[in-house]
Parts: sequence; C-alpha cells; structure tokens
Amino acid sequence: MSERDPVADLTAAAEALSATRERVAEVGTDRLETVADAHGDLLALLDRHEEDATGYGEFGKYIEFQEALAERLDALPEDVPASDAFDAADEALQKRTLSASDFDHARTALAPAAEYADLAEEWAATRERYRDARRAVIREKRAAEDRVADLERLRRLAAADPDAPVEVLHDPVAAYDDAVRTAFERFTDEASARAVLAFVERTRAYPLVPFDPPPERLRAFVADAPVGEEPLDTLLAYADYSTSKLDHYVADPRELKAAVSTNRTYLDRLDATPLTVGWPPPSAATLRWRTRELVPVVARFADADVVARLRAVRSLTRREDYGSLRESAVARSELTDADRERLADVDVEHALAQERAERDRLADALATHPPLDDVASPA
Repeated sequence: MSERDPVADLTAAAEALSATRERVAEVGTDRLETVADAHGDLLALLDRHEEDATGYGEFGKYIEFQEALAERLDALPEDVPASDAFDAADEALQKRTLSASDFDHARTALAPAAEYADLAEEWAATRERYRDARRAVIREKRAAEDRVADLERLRRLAAADPDAPVEVLHDPVAAYDDAVRTAFERFTDEASARAVLAFVERTRAYPLVPFDPPPERLRAFVADAPVGEEPLDTLLAYADYSTSKLDHYVADPRELKAAVSTNRTYLDRLDATPLTVGWPPPSAATLRWRTRELVPVVARFADADVVARLRAVRSLTRREDYGSLRESAVARSELTDADRERLADVDVEHALAQERAERDRLADALATHPPLDDVASPA
C-alpha cells in the first residue's frame, strides 16, 4: 500500500474547508458561534438540573433551574438562528412540575439548534484538518530540500579531482595549525593566568576568533587577586589543595576554590582550537577574513615565525586554483564509503531532478493553499 500523498491530502482538506466555509457564510460566523454556544449551554443546563428539578419536594431546585434557564434564554439575540427551537425547548419546560420526559422533549426541541452546533464543530474540524495537512506538506518540503542539498553535495564531491595536489593547501595549513597550538600551549603554561584570561577577553573584538569568554567570577578573581600572577596550572593545582594547606599560598582560599574549582571545565577546555584553520580549510573568502583577524590576535602571544606561517596560509587564498583544490580536499575528507556506494548505485543527476521536481511540487501546493490565517474567512 503506497504512502499518502501530502499534496492530495492538502487539496482534499482545502476543498472540504471551502465547502464548509460556504455553509458557514450562509449563517455568519458570529451568529453560528452564538447558537452553538447557546445549544451547548442549554444541554449542560438540562443535564445538570434534571435530577434535582424533577418530581415533588424540590421546589427550591426547581426555581433555581427555571431562573438559570430564563437567564440563558434571555441572553440570546432575537435573530439567533433556530430561535424557534429555543422557544420550543423553553415551552416544554414551563410547567409547575417537571418530569424526565419534559427534559427529553426539551432536548428533542433543540434538534434544529444542534444542526448549527454540528456545523460549528465541522468548521473547527475542517480548519484543523487544513492546518495539519498544510503542516505535513511543509515537513515534506523541508525533507525534499534536505535531500536536494544532500544530492547536490554528493554531486559536487564526485566532481572533485581525486588526484588534485591538495598538499599545496594542506602543508601550509598543517604547519600553521601545529605551530599555533604549540605556541598557545607555551603561552598558557608560562604566562600568568591574568595575562591568559585578559588575552581571551580581548578576542571578543574579533568575532571570527571564537573563544568562549572567561566566566565573570573567574575573570574578576584572577584580575584582582595576587595569585592571578601565577600560571593557570598553578591555580588549578591550588584548587585541589585543602583549605588549611591553601592558607599558606593565597590570602582567600575559599574565594580561589569558588572561582577556580567551579570553572575547571572551562579552563581544561581552553586551547588553541579557535586560532586554527582546520582541515579541510574554509572557502577562500572565509579564510581571507579569518586570517585577517587572526594575525593581530596570534601576534599577541606567538613569535614571528608563527605569524609568518599564518600569512602564508592567507596567501593561499590568492591562488586561482584554491577553489578546486579545496573541493578536492573536501571530497577526500567528507566522501564516505556510504557516499561512494551511492555514487556507484544511484544516478545522481536523475535522482536530483526527481527531488527538485518534488520540492517544487510541494512548494506550488503551499503557494496555492496559503496559511489558514490568510484564507478568507466567512462573512
């Protein structure tokens, strides 16, 4: 059995919505809501008072019921649909004593109003059906867009030259990444914790150098406390000391533990990753902008050789073949065994054409059937 077609479901839901809207328009939404609410209220009133208001000896309950009935009926507009039904139900209940059959007669008399109540429920149901059907098409469209993007990626990777000399890009990038990692490790080992966190804090001015900013309590403690002149490893070691032992090294052991111990994860993860290029490298434009920000940042802690390696990486973006070499690098890095099997088994161009057609069909359905809020409401 084939799966349901979301476009067919949306079309059917739209047709049902249109047909119901026409019937609702003949009554008017406000008037339909009025009669439906009144019908529901009166049925609830009958159910709630039937046992107490019938028979003898419950005159107080009878009066309470008649007052509630009159109050609800008096609130109805004169031109309410099925007004005769409400009058007939009232007439069936205007007796000195009431029996269960009188309540049954009142419910029967309300049958014409029940038709309007049913229409109100149908109107709500058809709107919900339309809304759900349209959401299903949106989900399918997004899934088709994902499949298109995946096939386009697969086609792009397959088109890359597997024999391209990607080492032309790889070697300078790897040399810089290794050098900056070594330099940053030396910096965090030898410089004071205050200097390291101040450096990280200053990188906020460089959005393409994505360090997480230091936690405020840690930053403030290291900036103000004399122990902030010690390297980070020393602070982490101190944080493991007992309070009594720590008394010999710092003025405020509890504050050190509160500032450092609670942020150990942040300090353990602080490394040179935000300063590296990575492999495969980004597009030429992205790499050009990143290296432009990285040069002044790296120069704050690394020697001239590391900065020179970074400039060499930046110069790669001026190569005319950078884009094709990068595509080959991406293909080698991202093309999985499963991708290769798909390339062997699937006609990518044909599959891509099919998925694009499906995506467009779904998009056309959404354009034809707008969101429910944009669908013309009945008068």
